[in-house]
Amino acid sequence: MKYFEVEEDNKRIDAYLSEKLEDTSRVTIQRLISEEKILVNGKKTKASYKVQEGDKIQIKEEKPVEVSIKAQNIPLEIIYEDNDIIVVNKPKGMVVHPANGNPDGTLVNAIMAICKDTLSGIGGEIRPGIVHRLDKDTSGIIIVAKNDKAHINLSEQIKEHKVKKTYIALVRGIVRENEATINMPIGRSEKDRKKMAVTKKGKEAITHFKVLQRYDNYTLLQVNIETGRTHQIRVHLSQIGYPIVGDEVYSNGKNEWNIKGQCLHAKSLEFIHPGTGTKMYLEAKIPEYFEEILKSLENRKIN
Repeated sequence: MKYFEVEEDNKRIDAYLSEKLEDTSRVTIQRLISEEKILVNGKKTKASYKVQEGDKIQIKEEKPVEVSIKAQNIPLEIIYEDNDIIVVNKPKGMVVHPANGNPDGTLVNAIMAICKDTLSGIGGEIRPGIVHRLDKDTSGIIIVAKNDKAHINLSEQIKEHKVKKTYIALVRGIVRENEATINMPIGRSEKDRKKMAVTKKGKEAITHFKVLQRYDNYTLLQVNIETGRTHQIRVHLSQIGYPIVGDEVYSNGKNEWNIKGQCLHAKSLEFIHPGTGTKMYLEAKIPEYFEEILKSLENRKIN
């Protein structure tokens, strides 16, 4: 147990504790409050409660979860690595962390073989070190935290939209606008619970895109996202009539190259290094299959 006696008035308890507990994020504090693991004067509270001088705060500490996932020697392209983070280029077809139907062969299994026992435990038993994710059939750059301090810092940067994620997408159709913003809420589809959809009941989702090259029947886009909703880019582009080539869920999946898995690549990340405070720009090369498709379209460019 941890105990605090408040020495100031009128500050939200989640903000107050995030300052007191440097290694605990505000999101984690809010979760602990909702789970009634943080009490004020012996009673449950809300994250919006404003502390008063003399309040006694009691915090039930969580025990780290033992990770039981097996390490697997799976080849990975490492873009950058130090004592705080490891950044890799995830291949298309690889799931980020174990789940039903994908118990092994995941990015986490591969990372565990590289990092041994140095991954952050905040992600829980099945997601050690995982700060953000990519869909199975989206290739590209992803950061993994090697300690809890780095994990908390990166999670806060993502929450505050300080991490710039840039994607490359090849879509069906000729996009007329040179650049545009899609602002449509995304939530679970009511027709198919395995899919996401644009819905009034969904959460805010903002996607920016600009045209890199137009081809006969196709367009290459640069995409940046402000929010990180599940399948956000795929849902938004399909919704406005330009589904990603190869996407078997949000289009009919048919394409002249007969590839499986969407032509969507997380190209680069810009963020502040969680240990040194240095501005970082890291880039993942486009996979070979994607490059071959773009080469095949060279003689079909539209100026």
